Amino acid sequence: MKTSALPLSILDLCPVTLGSTPRDALRNSLDLARAAEQMGYHRFWVAEHHNMVGIASAATSVVIGYLAAGTERIRIGSGGIMLPNHSPLQIAEQFGTLESLYPGRIDLGLGRAPGTDMLTARALRRGRTDGEDFPQMLEELRHYFAEPEPGQRLVAVPGAGLDIPIWLLGSSTFSAQLAASLGLPFAFAGQFSPDYMLAAMQGYREAFQPSDKLQQPLAMLGINAFVAETRDEAHYLATSHQQSFLNMIRGERGLLRPPVENMDELWLPHERHQVLSTLAGTLIGDEQTVAQQIADLRERYGMDELIVNSPIFDQEKRRDSYRRLMRAAARL
Repeated sequence: MKTSALPLSILDLCPVTLGSTPRDALRNSLDLARAAEQMGYHRFWVAEHHNMVGIASAATSVVIGYLAAGTERIRIGSGGIMLPNHSPLQIAEQFGTLESLYPGRIDLGLGRAPGTDMLTARALRRGRTDGEDFPQMLEELRHYFAEPEPGQRLVAVPGAGLDIPIWLLGSSTFSAQLAASLGLPFAFAGQFSPDYMLAAMQGYREAFQPSDKLQQPLAMLGINAFVAETRDEAHYLATSHQQSFLNMIRGERGLLRPPVENMDELWLPHERHQVLSTLAGTLIGDEQTVAQQIADLRERYGMDELIVNSPIFDQEKRRDSYRRLMRAAARL
């Protein structure tokens, strides 16, 4: 007996590949969003990162507007906006504008990490960089989205009174607990923080308090995925992502590189362990293999939705991986 369909969504970092430009990356993301809409994906989110030459989504609200304008039905949102990098009023106005332009299609996913290194975080935040004031900033942001009270002097225009879904994002248990206490949906970044997946997902469900926004917990799990005709090809495609994380732990930044036949020629044994541990939250293989991996994930974590990051060097291979992923999920 088949289980109920698992909604699939896409997390895209607008990867800049070797030999290309941010302009190319943004066009590729729009191409992918259009393809995702045709394939039946539920959401297409982009993430805020700064001072990274291989990621073109730093101006996240602008990119969301570009993607929403080029699509028709798929929900477009942030996975996420790093709220402490911004004024809550500015985010309310930006997403109020997006919702006014593309009503019923905009999601606001929020994180508290800087999405960059500490030097860049200080340049962005001009103050504390620990994110400890995130709950207060979130409360202020939600106030701006509420219906204005009589005599209220500070109003987000557009923004006030608009029903824009707010998701809390996390790579630990902090945002899981906060989302549960506020009755908000929660998305966990399992694509780079697999060690906390179970604790965060279970903790969110167990502590969830119903709210006027959400009566039941709504949990989305982030994961990497590389799906190809054969397992060998899928593992080959995944080496581009592995190279990016290898360079990251070496303190190097660069563009998304082409896949390689043998990663053992590039990393040392301790680096291999660190990269593969960080990327343990990855679906990889042919469609049949990945279908079983999704079923195992669902049984273990009980997610309501899966959001997938597939940083594949070749654009057509990237589209093909998402096509195959959708077919794999349909096997459940």
